[in-house]
Amino acid sequence: MTLEEKKEIAKDLLAYCDKYESRNVASRTLKKISPSTISTIANGNFEKISDDMFTNIRWQVSIKSGEWNIQETDGMKDMFYALGDAQENRNVTWVTGSAGCGKTMANRAYMMEHKEVYYILCSNDMNKFDFVRELARVIGISSDKNSIREAMDSIIRALGCKESPLLIFDEGDKLSDAILFYFITIYNRLEDKVGIVFTSTDNIKRRMSLGLHYNKQGYQEIYSRIGRKFIDLRLTTNADVYGICAANGIETKADLKEVLKEAEAGDYDLRVVKKAIHKRKIINELQSRPKDGQDEREQVQG
Repeated sequence: MTLEEKKEIAKDLLAYCDKYESRNVASRTLKKISPSTISTIANGNFEKISDDMFTNIRWQVSIKSGEWNIQETDGMKDMFYALGDAQENRNVTWVTGSAGCGKTMANRAYMMEHKEVYYILCSNDMNKFDFVRELARVIGISSDKNSIREAMDSIIRALGCKESPLLIFDEGDKLSDAILFYFITIYNRLEDKVGIVFTSTDNIKRRMSLGLHYNKQGYQEIYSRIGRKFIDLRLTTNADVYGICAANGIETKADLKEVLKEAEAGDYDLRVVKKAIHKRKIINELQSRPKDGQDEREQVQG
């Protein structure tokens, strides 16, 4: 890892810490990053920190990955608007979009740029304790020695003391019914004090419809609290793909045509677009290299 890369990571780390009351609190929200590590980096003593640790830090606090440049799509703009509206007005929203439309990227970018924003990537295997402990961690609360109820009480108190907190539950449709009920608890105790945004694919619509149809416990409450509707992100367009290409050095008509072809075949999944751009860059690099023996022939001719 180069010195310039380490400086960029250090800059992102300190900006992340500035969003919290102190570096000690910030360190509690990060995995395997101690306050002393943060201090060492803040003091510029990079030689004392391993490349693996810098990589771990970059994964947690940097939105930019390597040479890839993020370009906002229409769907990402919609996501930013929903997040900003929820935080400013302390409301609850469930945003849906197709897989690969940029929901997670937008969520993480918004979190990195705003204070009092707490992001959780949900998963199918989360149990109640995992969920509450993860929520406590991103807020900066130590919950190792607390029961679930005690930890939840600490979370409620901490959020209630903040000016304009926002909770983001990415891939919220993966949470079990039992865990979703905690959302009702948070809402009931912090209504008009905290913004909450769930994001997922539109699979949640069928799950909600079935829950309402069979009058499953909690579904009426959840549906009411999200305003009895889901917010759909705009689909990725050709213009979005062209913008992403331009931001990442793909400019010739031939390259644009190939990337767009793969994007269309992949239902405009942004992961497919990224791989297509990477592929074109590799092809262009290989084609620009001199063939075997070409350098020697040119030298002889010269």
